[in-house]
Amino acid sequence: MCRSIHLHALRELAGHFRQYDLSNTVVVSPDLGRAKDAAEFARLTGCRRRIGAKQRYADDRVVISAIIARSRIGTSSYWTTRYRRASTISRLLDRLREQGVRSVRIACTHGIFANSALERIEEQPDVAEIVSTNTVPIPMNKRVPKLCVLSVAPVFAEAIRRIHNGESVSTLL
Repeated sequence: MCRSIHLHALRELAGHFRQYDLSNTVVVSPDLGRAKDAAEFARLTGCRRRIGAKQRYADDRVVISAIIARSRIGTSSYWTTRYRRASTISRLLDRLREQGVRSVRIACTHGIFANSALERIEEQPDVAEIVSTNTVPIPMNKRVPKLCVLSVAPVFAEAIRRIHNGESVSTLL
């Protein structure tokens, strides 16, 4: 019987973020589609979480009408699985600024960063860091100073070793 296993990089990303003081940090999901993963990321980092109310009208036209929150957000970590054009993060940054957020660290699993998306994100003064894994290669000449690329090779290698030896992979998830 063949069973698919969904590996993710939440632990690797959370491990990176735990080096910072997260006492006033909130993990923000742009929409309900990412809420479950954002909740797990928040749990792994010990942060609270919030969800955005997002509507996508076209590939490059996104509206985030609100961030559902009961309390003020001081700093924020935005989590998503991938980036392409940066339209969602741009709208989310607008909403976060309205709520007085002064610093944002961005985390994503797959940094596709089409066209000039990476440069547009980095130009935002309140973006302190952009963290992505190496599941999608980002050429050195496309990297920007605020970008940190984490390797997922160790977790993939361990998953392969466990599968080969008939061991459980679930503890990696």
